[in-house]
Amino acid sequence: MTEDPIYDVAIVGYGPTGATAANLLGRLGLQVVVIERDPDIYGRARAISTDEEVMRIWQSVGLADRLQRDMLPGRPLTWVDADGVPFIETKMTSRGCGHPPQQFIYQPAVDQVLREGVARFDNVRLLLEHECLRVADQDSCVELVLADLRSDTLRRLRASYVIAADGGSSPTRGLLGVGYAGRTYTERWVVIDTEVIREWDRHDWLRFHCNPERPTVDCPTPLGHHRWEYPARAGEDEKKLVTDEAVWQVLHDQGITEEHVKILRAVIYSHHVRVADRWRVGRVFLAGDAAHAMPPWIGQGMSAGVRDAANLCWKLAAVIRGQAPDSLLDTYQVERKPHVVEVTRRAVRTGRLITERRKWLAWLRNHLLRNLTRLPGVLEIAEKLIWIPDARYPVGFFAADAHAAVGWQLPQPWVTNSDGEKVRLDDVIGGRWAVIHLGEVPPGAELWEKLGALTLSVSDLGDDDGALTRWLRAKKAAAVVLRPDGFVYAAASAGGPLPAPPFATPVHAGVTA
Repeated sequence: MTEDPIYDVAIVGYGPTGATAANLLGRLGLQVVVIERDPDIYGRARAISTDEEVMRIWQSVGLADRLQRDMLPGRPLTWVDADGVPFIETKMTSRGCGHPPQQFIYQPAVDQVLREGVARFDNVRLLLEHECLRVADQDSCVELVLADLRSDTLRRLRASYVIAADGGSSPTRGLLGVGYAGRTYTERWVVIDTEVIREWDRHDWLRFHCNPERPTVDCPTPLGHHRWEYPARAGEDEKKLVTDEAVWQVLHDQGITEEHVKILRAVIYSHHVRVADRWRVGRVFLAGDAAHAMPPWIGQGMSAGVRDAANLCWKLAAVIRGQAPDSLLDTYQVERKPHVVEVTRRAVRTGRLITERRKWLAWLRNHLLRNLTRLPGVLEIAEKLIWIPDARYPVGFFAADAHAAVGWQLPQPWVTNSDGEKVRLDDVIGGRWAVIHLGEVPPGAELWEKLGALTLSVSDLGDDDGALTRWLRAKKAAAVVLRPDGFVYAAASAGGPLPAPPFATPVHAGVTA
């Protein structure tokens, strides 16, 4: 058995959650090892969409613009009845994160770019074709025993902390004995991935075919791909459902022929609603599908995992550097779980709307929503009910001043940097603690500056469209302290002081370009 040095963080699993964590920790200068059983990127597209908050996270590691080139933003969403007539048509509206609010992806392309990003960091080591067999939490580290699947040998390594991002069936979660409560729906779904040969009218629209006989999701994906999903009916043979003959029967019913697409693959899967009992066991943390699973109706499964990584990684860095106590890491689940539960609830609600099988209720749904959504403001209200909840943590690692701005994610407008260039706000802040203020520098800001926090005036930033000013005034905040993940740690009203920092050591050391 070979033995490696001690790493700061070991990441088990190299999907989007694990790769995002590797980029975040690599940028922070930590010594990281990534353990992945498979030799290469998983070829089947699973996630099909993402949102502006996730793009903001990928922006923080310098990958958003490259990822954007392979995405399909700003596409309409439509719900249609059994005759194909729309009863809802809409587009998601921006919440001010500086990226398209909702867009479609081809996951293998996303995975490739994230892995190319990791390759920039010499402090991140990859162990592909390695399987984690044992995770033992010790006093000051975690010991992992790995099987090298290429040489059929064992390897032992140690890490101060472990992020288990190894999927819904997470072997690491099983090794830790953590429960995964919830349910798996009995209804099985057929997923058809295709390559587009010839485009058709509105091929780049997302359609929810709300047909009681066969509810179907008709989803565009970029880079010349398209996907359909529909449930298996009672009594249907699942093996026959994935044959080309059965697939073409469904596609022909929607006017799609062999001239339009080439079938790449057809698989069967189940929808899950599950949440792990604990997201932390000693020095091991569950993230992504290992911590939670949700139905695909609002396309947030992958995105939730990326949010997990963004919440956890800066906290790990602070603890490993000795800037914060280990108890800071207990706020990971406290902050993330309520958001995940609410996203899951909305996904389930949207799925029920789409898959209603009772014809009389489907008829009522169609007519009611068709008429309601013609009224001013109704679509905006509906979006708040079905789309992701606001980026806000009601409880967690925040100052105890109960200010209305605390816990919210600050918007990200375009601003002017010191060179006179138009850039996104986060690119100016650079993932550091920061004090953003209107007017005079608030009392207490000097304590943050001594520890390395950035202090920025909204007027100096060139808030051309007034987005920051409007947001701060709406929250009655003259100044805010931002955490490295862009959430407001503390705030002060006009003339009021900022609270003292929670750290006694520099808060920005170790960030690499």
